[in-house]
Amino acid sequence: MLPMGITKATSTQTVATLGTSPVKARGRQKASTASTDEKRERILKAAEALFDQQGYANTTMEQIVGALGVTKPYVYYYFHNKQEIFETLSWRPTVACFTAMDFPEDDHRPAHTKVTEGIERLIRATIEHHPAAFFPYREPQVYRPEYIAMQKKLANHFYDRLCTLMEEGRKDGMFDFKETRLTALAACSLPGFLYHWYRPDGRLSPAEVVRELSQLSWRVLGLRSKRRPGASHPPSTPETSSP
Repeated sequence: MLPMGITKATSTQTVATLGTSPVKARGRQKASTASTDEKRERILKAAEALFDQQGYANTTMEQIVGALGVTKPYVYYYFHNKQEIFETLSWRPTVACFTAMDFPEDDHRPAHTKVTEGIERLIRATIEHHPAAFFPYREPQVYRPEYIAMQKKLANHFYDRLCTLMEEGRKDGMFDFKETRLTALAACSLPGFLYHWYRPDGRLSPAEVVRELSQLSWRVLGLRSKRRPGASHPPSTPETSSP
């Protein structure tokens, strides 16, 4: 999953580095083609279902092979072991979620608009990447230190950007909160509990869950429907000329 955009404060090179996967597949595959990509995806999909149903410890490479109906060399050509598969599955939602607050440099919308959109992106990415997005919450002990370090870098990138935008929005009179970081963590903790109760076939559709959780998160931020009296106005968005 590629980053969703580039922030004004973050260069293309920095984001590319942040999004670089800590998982280095050590299979025998030398080059990537449409055919090999399709086969890798097939392996990942089968493994994802097994990890979701049984957990990491109870899933073996033999079971993944059996679910695919192939021989062991087929899987080992692409992945050295099940941890590579597990971390590959987990990294995609990690990048999708923690780049949710990235916006292009020429995006001059007010800070509160970016915050609300970014949080909605975060929640949507979590749900769209079910069940792999829930693996880090369910089995955090599985990941290697190198993986956790890269995950932390991305998380810090997300929260640094979010907190900056939140403070801009508060200055503009559109948010009411006291402790910036604490409020950010609280607002973004809502999708973190999805793994306890979310079911794709539940009473609410995925889109409805995204909408409900987004609105709850905005309340935690103290989002106002109107600017607080006396607050500074954000700079106006430059008008684009008609072609």
